[in-house]
Amino acid sequence: MRILLVEDDSSLAAGLQAALGREGFAVNHVDSGGQALAAVRAEVPDMVVLDLGLPDMDGLQVLANLRETNRGLPVLLLTARDGAEDKVKGLDRGADDYLAKPFDMKELAARLRVMERRLSASAATSCLNVGSVELDTAAHTVSVAQQALELPRREYMLLKALMESAGKVLTREALESRLYSWGEEVSSNALEVHIHHLRKKLPEDFIKTVRGIGYTVPRR
Repeated sequence: MRILLVEDDSSLAAGLQAALGREGFAVNHVDSGGQALAAVRAEVPDMVVLDLGLPDMDGLQVLANLRETNRGLPVLLLTARDGAEDKVKGLDRGADDYLAKPFDMKELAARLRVMERRLSASAATSCLNVGSVELDTAAHTVSVAQQALELPRREYMLLKALMESAGKVLTREALESRLYSWGEEVSSNALEVHIHHLRKKLPEDFIKTVRGIGYTVPRR
């Protein structure tokens, strides 16, 4: 799940990138409203975490601009403003959720997972099931034939991306965008290595290669 983080506090942004990365999100960061709008025009993320106190324009104006062309893009607002009026304005302008600073990182991650589930057809549950493989996006657990399976973070993120699009072929580029943030160095065979390790832990032929295109898992 790709998140665009719009936050001008570099220390907070670095902490959020690290914390949300551990939760299985790929986080790209910009520090101004103008950069945020340009980033969304270039490539629409899955979700946006938007600070209201930006140096070049008010976060509410950024939100209004986003909503003109991206009505369905989930947006969570971050703000140090305590007044209920700002919260109401943000929600009225189309924000999906609102979190006041300071906040607990686990609460932010939980709220993002709720927004994530709303994006999928299986919004009523956090569990993805494909054959004997079950992945719980809320608990961050994976099991095969009801036996718990421990996965490193990248392998978990990769499996989650494939299971969310079960029955569809995901290209190498699409998968890498789910696993890595902008500017992060990625070796040429990193994805293939993760696929190789995952295949050894999952049922035979669970992950299929579509030569020249990408990878897929069976339809749910």
